[in-house]
Amino acid sequence: MPKTTLSITSKNYSSWSLRGWLLTRFSGLEFQENLISPDDPDARAEILLLSSSILVPCLYHGNIVVWDTLAIGEYLHEIRPKAGLLPADRAARAHCRSICGEMHSGFSALRSALPMNIKARFPDFKVWSRAEADIKRITTIWKQCLATYGGPFLFGERSMADAMYAPVATRFLTYDVKLDSVCSAYCKRIMALPEMQEWIKAAKLEPDDINELDVEF
Repeated sequence: MPKTTLSITSKNYSSWSLRGWLLTRFSGLEFQENLISPDDPDARAEILLLSSSILVPCLYHGNIVVWDTLAIGEYLHEIRPKAGLLPADRAARAHCRSICGEMHSGFSALRSALPMNIKARFPDFKVWSRAEADIKRITTIWKQCLATYGGPFLFGERSMADAMYAPVATRFLTYDVKLDSVCSAYCKRIMALPEMQEWIKAAKLEPDDINELDVEF
């Protein structure tokens, strides 16, 4: 079996690392983590130069290297098709890819206004008006998917879409974003996943001194 390694960075702050890690865990592929420590001065400088589409997360599967989050998801679907990262139905699969792509390339106001910080809590946080539009669009996506495919996850069974939107659930909790009952229940469902609980436990053990890295990585 090819050796598999996933390079990630901060579990408390890095939404893209969480997405790549969840995709790999959901696939059932065994892997080792290669953590780029945010405490190391050289690594801190490197993180500042990284974007979601360059080096973090990065999957090494034998001699194959995949470094974009969507590409990681597609690759894992190819090698582990029974894991259900993408729906079996063609129309649902196209829908899933569309909302994953929207998450991957959009919602810049939400990213800026509500940076991922799993350990923090900001009750009654005042959300920027621009970010409110992103929140409305995301909750619309969630409600449409849950209604169309019957839940409990966005496409019925757990999929790539749930991994892509999981960091948003952490943001909504951190910044006390008010949600309707359907979206609130979905957030709780995501946060209760064993994989999410494992990630959160590790995130809480990280130091707090990388807040100055005002980037989405």
